[in-house]
Amino acid sequence: MAVSANRLELLQIADAVAREKSIDKQIVIAAMADAIQKAARSRYGQETNIRADINPTTGEMKLQRLLEVVENVEEYAREIAIVDARTRNPDAQIGDFIAEQLPPMDFGRIAAQSAKQVIVQKVREAERDRQFDEYRDRVGEIVNGTVKRVEYGNVVVDLGRGEAIIRRDELIPRENFKYGDRVRAYVYDVRREQRGPQIFLSRTHPQFMAKLFTMEVPEIYDGIIEIKSVARDPGSRAKIAVISRDSSIDPVGACVGMRGSRVQAVVAELQGEKIDIIPWSQDAAAFIVNALQPAEVAKVVLDEDAERIEVVVPDDQLSLAIGRRGQNVRLASQLTGWDIDILTEQEESERRQKEFVERSNLFMDALDVDEMVGQVLASEGFTSIEEVAYVEAEEISSIDGFDDSTADEIQTRAREYLEKIETEHDEKRRALGVEDELRELPGVTTAILVALGEDGVKTVEDFAGYAIDDLVGWKERKDGETKFYPGVLADFGVTRADAEQMVVAARLKAGWISEDDLVVEGEEDLAEEAVAEDEAGA
Repeated sequence: MAVSANRLELLQIADAVAREKSIDKQIVIAAMADAIQKAARSRYGQETNIRADINPTTGEMKLQRLLEVVENVEEYAREIAIVDARTRNPDAQIGDFIAEQLPPMDFGRIAAQSAKQVIVQKVREAERDRQFDEYRDRVGEIVNGTVKRVEYGNVVVDLGRGEAIIRRDELIPRENFKYGDRVRAYVYDVRREQRGPQIFLSRTHPQFMAKLFTMEVPEIYDGIIEIKSVARDPGSRAKIAVISRDSSIDPVGACVGMRGSRVQAVVAELQGEKIDIIPWSQDAAAFIVNALQPAEVAKVVLDEDAERIEVVVPDDQLSLAIGRRGQNVRLASQLTGWDIDILTEQEESERRQKEFVERSNLFMDALDVDEMVGQVLASEGFTSIEEVAYVEAEEISSIDGFDDSTADEIQTRAREYLEKIETEHDEKRRALGVEDELRELPGVTTAILVALGEDGVKTVEDFAGYAIDDLVGWKERKDGETKFYPGVLADFGVTRADAEQMVVAARLKAGWISEDDLVVEGEEDLAEEAVAEDEAGA
């Protein structure tokens, strides 16, 4: 069958639009069919159910009116009685549709304009969907583009098959782009918005630097060297922690390259940003010492529960360890995920002396002993009255100058002091109206009951309403610094696991949850762990 020129023209237009917009040709043909249907309804009536079909091979167009087969006709423009339908199709059933061929129609000016709008809208929607699907899968990659325009400090980038934006705060400081400049950036977010997909790029994101190293260092690309963490102060300084899976390959040397060629390529892209390449270590203390380079560290003290570390440096290394405006220690903290406190050796010595005096005075007052005995107990490492009261008597009697009777007397006085404090706390707890039932929760002491009462908690139901952070405190990181907000029990050495156990016990006692809920929740956790292990194994 010969294909007329206008049909060929229709297919050529559809093909050209599909290629230009990088969308499926079938979508363009479907948009044309929708436009023809809309134009036909304006001629035959909006209530008419019209279907337009365009053959994608020949370009032939069919225009049909669909009539639904019903028992009793109510809308003559959309329905046909089953008796009449069976005269056309003997097998017709209620709910089927009978198609009536309509003659070809000539588009008027208004109908043609309306059809054009429908086609443009459908093609634009398809183009937006294509862009969103394409770039959603590229989040976490580096893309290349050309600067299209700069608006109020924000850079609009032409990616070839879409537009993206680098917001002013995602640009490296003192970095200026103008029309036509080539730019590389990291895709960190793609959002579907009313005006189309919005592709957000960044040159300050930590992973931008990590991806640049992946491009420059073949060992990272091949997986021999792994980037464990990155911390950046964009345009100024950065730290990157790397580890090698092959003991024969030095991860730091591989990243630096011959005469610094690899790291210099990254530095040039980041506008001269100084980069410290740190060997990653599973030992937190060793990793943090490495992260504080180039400063030398004399001693570290870790508090694993609070993820806090105290670093002691020589007096002449303090400014180097902290860095200009705290930059070095801030980046080290971001890199390791630990809060870092830096002290000089002199400051640590003064603090230790202060703590020694405080402990000595505590023992002197609580145990009613002279200064020498208080100092001896403090110097032997005792830190609290509870420790003195309940430690093995031999540990005290073995101290030089102490015997068994002295040890018994000291422990007796310590227990009497604790009983006195316990009585005072219990009286205060009763005065605050805290119920006895709260004492049955695991790990709850009389001193804790007082703290709860002062926080307005008097019943098990009150306690059940606590979140774990309310008890142990929480941390918030802002502008590279971490601030700790203490919880109600922050001064009692209660861990998150302890706090969770207390809250669960309170909710069980209050009837908010049941033992079955805990079993189901535990099974779900185990299932999630099993899935994670399977995925890791795969």
